[in-house]
Parts: sequence; structure tokens; C-alpha cells
Amino acid sequence: MRFILPQHYASVLQSCITRKAIKPGKQLHAHLCVNGMLFHNTHLVTKLVNVYCICNSLSCAHHLFDKMPKSNLFLWNILIRGYAWNGPYHASISLYYQLLDQGLVPDNFTFPFVLKACSGLSALEVGRDIHKHVKKTRWEMDSFVGAGLIDMYAKCGCINESRQVFDKIVNRDVVLWNSMLAAYSQNGHPNECLRLCGEMAFGGFRPTEATLVTAISASADVVAIIQGRELHCYSCRRGFEFNDRVKTALVDMYAKSGNVGVARILFEGLNEKRLVSWNAMITGYAMHGHAYEAFDLFKRMPAVIQPDHITFVGVLSACNHGGLLNEGKMYFDMMIRDYGIEPTIQHYTCMVDLLGHCNRLNDAYGLIMEMKVTPDSGVWGALLNSCKIHRNVELGEMALERLIELEPNEAGHYVILSNLYAQTGKWEGVTKLRKLLSERKLKKSIACSWIEVKNKMHAFVSGDISHPMSDEIYAELEELGGLMAKAGYVPNISPVFFDVEDDEKTKMVYSHSERLAIAFGLISTPAGAKLLVTKNLRICEDCHVAVKFISKVTRREITVRDVNRYHHFKDGLCSCGDYW
Repeated sequence: MRFILPQHYASVLQSCITRKAIKPGKQLHAHLCVNGMLFHNTHLVTKLVNVYCICNSLSCAHHLFDKMPKSNLFLWNILIRGYAWNGPYHASISLYYQLLDQGLVPDNFTFPFVLKACSGLSALEVGRDIHKHVKKTRWEMDSFVGAGLIDMYAKCGCINESRQVFDKIVNRDVVLWNSMLAAYSQNGHPNECLRLCGEMAFGGFRPTEATLVTAISASADVVAIIQGRELHCYSCRRGFEFNDRVKTALVDMYAKSGNVGVARILFEGLNEKRLVSWNAMITGYAMHGHAYEAFDLFKRMPAVIQPDHITFVGVLSACNHGGLLNEGKMYFDMMIRDYGIEPTIQHYTCMVDLLGHCNRLNDAYGLIMEMKVTPDSGVWGALLNSCKIHRNVELGEMALERLIELEPNEAGHYVILSNLYAQTGKWEGVTKLRKLLSERKLKKSIACSWIEVKNKMHAFVSGDISHPMSDEIYAELEELGGLMAKAGYVPNISPVFFDVEDDEKTKMVYSHSERLAIAFGLISTPAGAKLLVTKNLRICEDCHVAVKFISKVTRREITVRDVNRYHHFKDGLCSCGDYW
């Protein structure tokens, strides 16, 4: 091998990089050291550092880097990229500032790599400092750098700054568009994501796999099911019908938007069922209360792929939504014992909610006290909600105290305890909490419901009279009220925590947003047509009873998706078994 030319060594190292083969790379490293050739050829050393970085052997890469002259920007970029990809992220940022100290000027490769490290750490201030350097070196108009800035700001929750970067770049490519779409989707702005996707298509850019996955994921909401179906058709027209990543996004979208049957068909049609695909399907079943379908799917997994912590969140959610306490305990123990997965806050929240709903409030509180992680607002909120269901004022007050410590400005927590006070006739407590809300200038979330009719989405808030068909909607509610009363419906006014007359309370629940949406659906669709309504908050007890009666007297199938799960109403019954 002593007569082999340097370019031949470089070719071998490039092959190691391509195949991520560290063993032959190390052998060649040793050979070059023995023959004294290593540090006489900067190109070979750079290739070798790249091999170690690609193979995630960063200590070896850094050791070699330290022995080299520091004038090679490409070498710096390789090591900065290695740490940005594999961590620790702070090492990538440290190298970046060392590069500046050496008097080197970063380029359009350096910036995206170090910005990726900032994203991994959510290091906003460092990211802003690097953005200043980007402006000074005039790389801000570069699409590659712009995508890095958009992602960094998005990962730090600064979506407006992401958009500012996007808007400043005139010559945009697909990568930049995809970065902005992902920024909106990841920060809970699905409508903006879908709107931008439309602008992208109108601008003549052909969506890629990444575009479709992001947009479909953004439409995984009943409110955006129209766009989701359009994206499904578009993906088929563009030849993505066999793309497993796109199909997995569709599985998730259909499962979350009420079409779990379609989701299952797509799932079974996947060429390769990745872990994310299994998790999407199991979680979808859990949302619909199809616990045993989720269990059956889970039982198939070990022969194909190893379940992870997300899988068990889905399975435990299925137990929770089905009120299956024994099964929940079994899967929780199995996760720890058989799979070595330490419970996360999500697993504990599922178990606290399950125990609480089953009126095992002391056990739920005991589990919170034994948790190996610090309980968050989700855990205490689950306990508070269970206290409301089972009218445990003392434990509910304690849960609210903890919630106020964690989220003092979240009005919803105060409202739940107010409802509990109202249910138990403790009007002094109601008055005290209402005063506290007023003093802190807190307002509870406005209940809103949506229904799609003739490919158009209609939104309603409680007591809404703004819809063009408002008179007809309230007339329909009046007629329904008579039919429901004959069928045995008696309004449950206990959820109304205001100390007012019963007639006034009845009017308040009478015009809740989901009822308005259902009434509109009934007068706007043919007899027998199924209705699908989504609500941004939990459906109240009276509306749950009322919709059961509506499904009976109208002989309609009505599905309501609230913030927790799906409720499928048919013939006076709900799929949740009155457990939610």
C-alpha cells in the first residue's frame, strides 16, 4: 500500500463516509499514521475527521481536529456539523465562537449547522447573536441559512421572527417553504401552515414529501378535514400514494379527524410499518374509545417492532378512555418490567386520570406523591377534574392550590373548582373564586364548536346569534327541546356555576356551542345524514345527555370530538359509556 497515491486514500475514505463504515476508516487511519503520511495531507485528514463525525465518533474526530492548523474553514464546518447532528449541542456552539476567535469568517454552511445546535438547546439568545453575524456577513438572503434561522426561531417558540426571516428572502426554494410550513405546524398554527401551503402551490412550487407530511399533519384536526382530504387526493395525483411517510401522516390525520376506519385501511396498506405508524394508529383508536382494537394492535407489535414510551401513552390512554383500570395497571407495570421504560409525565397523567375517574382518588393522589418526576399541571389537572366528577371538594381544593402555583393565570382551573362548588351548593366558594378571577383579570376560554356542511366549515360559540341562519337554528333547538322532554330528558343544570334562577341556568346550557352546531347540521343536511362536530373544550354533562337524546329522537348518528376524545352518539347511547 506504500505506493498508493493520496487520491486513492481519499477515495477509500469517501467510501467509508458514504457507507458510514468506521472500521475500515480506523484501519486506514492507523496505516497513515504508521507511514507518517497523515498530517502531510490536509485533504486526507479532513476526510478522516468527516468519517468519524458521520459515524458519531466525535471524540476521535475532535482529537484529529486539534492536531491540525486552524485555517481550514471546511474542517471547522465538519466538526461543528458533527456536534450539531449528534450532540452535545453546546460543543457545536463553542466551536463556532472559537472559529470567530481564529479570525475566520463563517459561510453558508457554518451558519445552518450552528443554528441547528441552537435549535436543539432552544438557545434563543445565542441564536439571535448568530443572526446578527449572519446579517454582518450578508448571508441572510441565502435560502440554506434562512431555513436554519426559521427553524431556530420556531424551536424557540418565536414564530413571528421565523416569518420575518422568511418574508425577507425573495428567491425562495422548496427547502425554505418547507421550513416555514414546519415552523407553523410545530407551533400550533395549522391554519397558517395550510394557507402558506396554498401560497406555495400558487407560486408554482411543486410540493415534496416533506411538504405533504407537514401539511397533512397540520390538517389532522376536524376543523381542517376538508384540506386534509384535498391533500390526500393531491398526494395520489402526484404519485405519493405509495410513499410510506405520506401515508403515515394520512393515517394520523384520518384517525384524529374521526375516520379511524380509513386510517386502518391506510395503515394496513403500508409497505413498511414504522414505529410512528403503529403509534399513530394505536393513539387514534384510543381517541375514539376503541380500547380493545388498540390492545389487539399492540399485541402484534413485538413480533415486528419494539414499542416505545409513546406507544404506551397510546395504550394507557385507551385504558383511560375505556375506564379499564385493571388493564391500565397491567400495561403500566408491563412497560416498566418488560420493556425497561421509565414512566414519563404523560404516563403518570394517564394513570392519575384513570384512577381518578374510577373514583380511586386516594390512590391517584398516592401515585402523584410517589412519582419519580415532578408532577406538572396536567397531572394535577387530571386529579382536579376527577374531584369534580366525584364531588370531592377537599382534594379538589388542594389540587387547585398546586395548579395555581404552576399556572396562576390559567382561568380554566378556577372554573373547574367553581363548578365543583356549585354542584355541592357551596356558593360562597363560587363567589370567592369569581372574585379571584376578576381581581387577576382572568377570563375562561370561550367554548367554540365547528361543523362541516357542504364542504364549508361553520363555527359557533355559546349563545351565538351571529350565524345567518340563527333564527332557524334556535327554532330547531326549541322543537328538539319538546321532543327530548317527551322522551324523558331533564336538563342537568349543575354544571352552571352561576347563582341564578333555574330557568336562567336552563337557557345557558340550552345554547351551548355544540348544540348550536348540531341544530345547524340537522336543518342543513338530509334526513339520516351523520353529523360530525368538534369542540375546543370538554363537553359538559348536560350537553352529553342532551346529544344522546337528540340522536334518539332524530335517528341520527352524531359524533362530537371534544378536547379529550371522540363521542359517537347513536340511538340514545354514547360510545364512551358515559365515561369521559
